[in-house]
Amino acid sequence: MRKVLIAIFLLIIGFLVWYIFIKPNDYIVTLKAKTNPGTINQSIKLWSDNIGNSSIQQDDLYNLNQKIQFGDSIYNYNWNIKKTSDSTSKITVGIKDLNHSIMNKLSIPFGTTDFEKRTKNTLTDFSKKLNEHIENFKITIEGKSEIKSTFCAYVPMKGKQIEKARGMMKNYEMISSFIVQNNVELNGKPIIEITKWNQDTDSIHFNFCYPIIKPDTLPNHTIIKYKQLESKHALKAIYNGNYITSDRTWYALQDYAKKNNFIIENTPFEIFQNNPNLGGNELKWVTEVYLPIKK
Repeated sequence: MRKVLIAIFLLIIGFLVWYIFIKPNDYIVTLKAKTNPGTINQSIKLWSDNIGNSSIQQDDLYNLNQKIQFGDSIYNYNWNIKKTSDSTSKITVGIKDLNHSIMNKLSIPFGTTDFEKRTKNTLTDFSKKLNEHIENFKITIEGKSEIKSTFCAYVPMKGKQIEKARGMMKNYEMISSFIVQNNVELNGKPIIEITKWNQDTDSIHFNFCYPIIKPDTLPNHTIIKYKQLESKHALKAIYNGNYITSDRTWYALQDYAKKNNFIIENTPFEIFQNNPNLGGNELKWVTEVYLPIKK
């Protein structure tokens, strides 16, 4: 009996040492979302940028580390995202108060602390914004398709993914006016061709293209260039929603490619069927989104 009591005592001491001094988080929250990990990843970053006193680093698409300052405390949020089905994901957030971790661990088992309340309120705010975002777009995977060849006038740009639509709007009037003034005939809807996508930094190099009928003589412009877009086999999806967040479809197509054993090129291609300047219900805006398939 004495040995059993000693063993139990040592187990209790070992657990307390682990719980107070080794356990990496003070508190863990689990959330569920009806969307893909890429959308969640981008939503966490956007939310972090908008709450103030927050910084975030990404280990990979599924793991992020965020620091948020509340008064004299700095909270560390470790985000883990896991795809659980074709349409759902699980989000696990480990939270630690870097300044008062031991006190939190000692207090949490005996009542609801201010730390718990603040954490729940903060993550409830994130969950609400994520769900509002998910309701504002729709992605429909169509499967294997083809990007058709076309000749185009284009403007090369680079920046963050979220700046893509702003770059389009900035150059929309310039390209369309130039085409009209030089009697060049349009041959399709505006296109975004991503030529480089750094998923660690969310940065892209892209061409904003207008398909045109190639004239005998190409009018010169200091910014506008010309190129032939070649035909490619690709995976296709339809995105309904604001063009600012059409990149959510890129991640959905990546998931589809992985599930169906397609080897893809991470150079998305988008064709915009609606003019956002005309307004209207964004869920009725249509973007054809493609990810090229490697041969």
